[in-house]
Amino acid sequence: NSPCVDDIIYSCRNSGGKRLLMNKKPTIRDVAAKAGVSIATVSKFINSTQRFTAAVERKIQAAIDELAYHSNPLARSMITGKTGSVGVAILDIANPHFTSMVKGANRVALEHGYNLLFVDTEENQAREDELLGALSRRVDGLIVSSRMPEEQMDRILALGKPVVFSGRPAPAGVPSIGVDAYAAAYMIGELLVKQGHRKIGLLGSQPDGYPSIRERRKGYMRALKHHHIHESFIEDSPLIREAVYDAALRLLRRCPEITAIFACNDNVAVGVIHAAHDLGRDVPGDLSLVGFDDTDLASEIKPALTTVYVAKLLLGSTAVRLLRDRSEDPYRTCITATLATRLVIRDSVRPLKL
Repeated sequence: NSPCVDDIIYSCRNSGGKRLLMNKKPTIRDVAAKAGVSIATVSKFINSTQRFTAAVERKIQAAIDELAYHSNPLARSMITGKTGSVGVAILDIANPHFTSMVKGANRVALEHGYNLLFVDTEENQAREDELLGALSRRVDGLIVSSRMPEEQMDRILALGKPVVFSGRPAPAGVPSIGVDAYAAAYMIGELLVKQGHRKIGLLGSQPDGYPSIRERRKGYMRALKHHHIHESFIEDSPLIREAVYDAALRLLRRCPEITAIFACNDNVAVGVIHAAHDLGRDVPGDLSLVGFDDTDLASEIKPALTTVYVAKLLLGSTAVRLLRDRSEDPYRTCITATLATRLVIRDSVRPLKL
């Protein structure tokens, strides 16, 4: 009989192909001998490629439990063609929003025996194709946060792996998960107007970029229009912290009359606080500030940031579950999951003193 894959891999790990006799890990051969069935039968049972009678499956499972056998992931991938890994593409690992999302995804991945691999595209659309292509060859499915234009998203689907899009709408027939960014940003506009602010700035909007950011801009602008405020103070910027600091300086110097700013995420808000401080503007004394995402930064910085709560751990964990469902049944009805948001009022917003 030819050696099984588990034996080959185990032997290669132990110099010269010699088998260790002490503390030897049980192999699929040992399970087969214990259960009184063939190695092929155990392999098919473990990899769920064939069902057997209840009595046979009970014997195999009992042998696995008694021997404390764990199948080798590499061996399993060689047999099934599956890697056992899920790929996650995020926009900026320095943004705590994505750090929390990855943590949530990893928790569910571990529950189901998946490895999690991720790439950071660093808010750089030009790198996405290369990084996603390399990642797709190492995983069974992808969870993708991308600023790629809608008309180019077929390039991701062409990689041939199940995909769940995070934070943006998906093409027809593809699952996605996100929040109602329009409604949340509308709440921000309403809050600032009700606090008496009329000269309100928007920072980090990138209208042609990430769909969620576009929706935040639309919701905010709609709230202002509802209150007959038509004057806009907008500064577009890449959403990395170094860039938004410079953008905040430009906005505050160009429009010193601004009394409030909506920063498109908490990372942007941190840049605003630093820029305001360097220009002698006090937050919230003469400049109110609202962020988006409610990352850990929001409650740790001074002043504590008023922001929109997004369930980031749930975002990641739900994305993995959607991907698992999609992988197991490609014809399952696709879900667009929308998580609830809420305003978290802290110290960075004050009523305007007239």
